[in-house]
Amino acid sequence: MIRFAVTVSLVEQARGGPFVFWDDLAAAFHEAKELGYDAIEIFAPDGSTVDRNELQELINQTGLEVAAVGTGAGMVIHKLQLTDTSPQKQQEARQFIRDIIDFGADFNAPAIIGSMQGRFDPEEGKEIALDRLEEALIELGAYAAQKNVPLIYEPLNRYETNLFNLFAEAAQFLRDRKIKNVVLLADLFHMNIEESDIAASLREGAELCGHIHFVDSNRQAAGFGHLDFSPIAKALTDINFNGYISAEAFPMPTPSECAAQTIKTYRELFPR
Repeated sequence: MIRFAVTVSLVEQARGGPFVFWDDLAAAFHEAKELGYDAIEIFAPDGSTVDRNELQELINQTGLEVAAVGTGAGMVIHKLQLTDTSPQKQQEARQFIRDIIDFGADFNAPAIIGSMQGRFDPEEGKEIALDRLEEALIELGAYAAQKNVPLIYEPLNRYETNLFNLFAEAAQFLRDRKIKNVVLLADLFHMNIEESDIAASLREGAELCGHIHFVDSNRQAAGFGHLDFSPIAKALTDINFNGYISAEAFPMPTPSECAAQTIKTYRELFPR
């Protein structure tokens, strides 16, 4: 069964970014519960900021789960990336992600690698960066496997990375390099920019599709832009996707209205 999630950011340096709820984890859990969501996706400053006991109590109170945990603060705050030309920075990036994996695994939630993948240096060339990415994903995927969670890798649009912009190409990279315990995040905002046919791309990488950022063309709540969600929803149903669709969206016009519009669209597309 497809499960419904919504994002909350606890990262001050990311203010203005595409997260529905901000700052108050407890308030996010309780409002999401009231609206009928199944889970919260957490964007935290690091692996130790969130009080684990408090988070467990919120889970117990609401019955919600943690859908995933983001690693992007490693880039936003510390400028860390897995494909950095500096070996020391590469190792710092991996350690930051391991700490996030540890945090998420305590709540059966996978970590997402998006912006922390970085970009390749044109002077070095793309292949060297892809070798670094492969090495990092193999190591971190194996680390996540020890914690009984997958690792999620997210292709981004051309303005945010020059590594992988297309879902099918990222899927082929994981297959060709035999990278284990790593699945893909399909972000509809990025795909709207890069893909010629979002539904077809989802089908092409079906077995590796592990998480969805379900937003509209303008990165607002689904239904507030111009994406046609019908073929996307059909593709997800056809490939038997049973993970989370999560709203990584701008909190417009307000967080509450964004969250309400999102779950309204979820229910229309994936009735229970």
